[in-house]
Amino acid sequence: MSERNETAILILALFTTLGLVAGALWWFGQGGIKLTDLDKNPVEPINLPTSDTFAQVTDIPAGLFSYGGSTTWAPIRGIVDPTIEIVHPQFRLRYTDPTTGSPGSGSGIKMLLDGQLAFAQSSRSINDQELSRAKARNLQLKEIPVAIDGIAIAVHPKLNISGLTLVQLQEIYTGKLTNWQQLGGIDLPIVPYSRQINEGGTIEFFVENILAGADFSSNVQFITTTTQALRAVAANPGGIYYASAPEVVSQCTVKSLPLGRKPTEFVTPYQEPFVALSQCPNQRNQLNSAAFQSGEYPITRRLFVIVKQDGSVDRQAGEAYARLLLTAQGQELIAKAGFVSIR
Repeated sequence: MSERNETAILILALFTTLGLVAGALWWFGQGGIKLTDLDKNPVEPINLPTSDTFAQVTDIPAGLFSYGGSTTWAPIRGIVDPTIEIVHPQFRLRYTDPTTGSPGSGSGIKMLLDGQLAFAQSSRSINDQELSRAKARNLQLKEIPVAIDGIAIAVHPKLNISGLTLVQLQEIYTGKLTNWQQLGGIDLPIVPYSRQINEGGTIEFFVENILAGADFSSNVQFITTTTQALRAVAANPGGIYYASAPEVVSQCTVKSLPLGRKPTEFVTPYQEPFVALSQCPNQRNQLNSAAFQSGEYPITRRLFVIVKQDGSVDRQAGEAYARLLLTAQGQELIAKAGFVSIR
């Protein structure tokens, strides 16, 4: 074989190899093989609807469907559900409180497993105990993320510190830090407030992710509702409380603190510059949506629609509700309710 022919063959082989590599890279990039999130919970992939409006969503069942769960969801329910029922009047929705105990993510999931609800709303992932309870009943639960939320820290307006790290926040609620002087403030006892751990997904999320499962300190004062807790903080210069960011950031009587994983990485839950509370309610601080969506803000979470995988009309209702929330119209309404779009 001549040297010219050998060179031509080598060049042809090189181009063939490059073509195969390029094709493989394209296939991987288009989803030929994807790394899977090996989460312990069956999280539904976020397959966003192609429809932009509620009217374009099909397969909406007819009937009256009870649902319940997270109190964090209240602003979303208030703005989204009436609009859904105008567009799809056959899809009637009824929020249902538990017969005993307080409403929350945990009680909603329990009611779902007990057959009291068509679907549930949660501000945290399904936990191991709930998965075991579902398995014992030959059921499988699916969680569909539809929005992004975060935890904001409320303090008295006159408290003058630059922010808190997650470690410092943990040490406040576990009793290792007891005076604001230890954090660069004035000599003033820290008075941490919380709801009880069984009273909602926000508290469960906080205990698991911030306290790392540790118990609350004996100096934590338990209070029934976020409204009561925010009033207590507004009246107590040493008070501190945590709650869903939309419930805290726009308040006129308390301020929210910047948080960081490190002292040099404080991120505000509100859009800067901070609006002085003296301007409230004519002007209110707005949620720092960009930092929540990017994950720059250190305590973010997703809000889920929880559905039973039992092939019933209840499953159809829960999945339809999630699809509606994931439309462009649904995400816009979620943003108007003070939360962050997931798309």
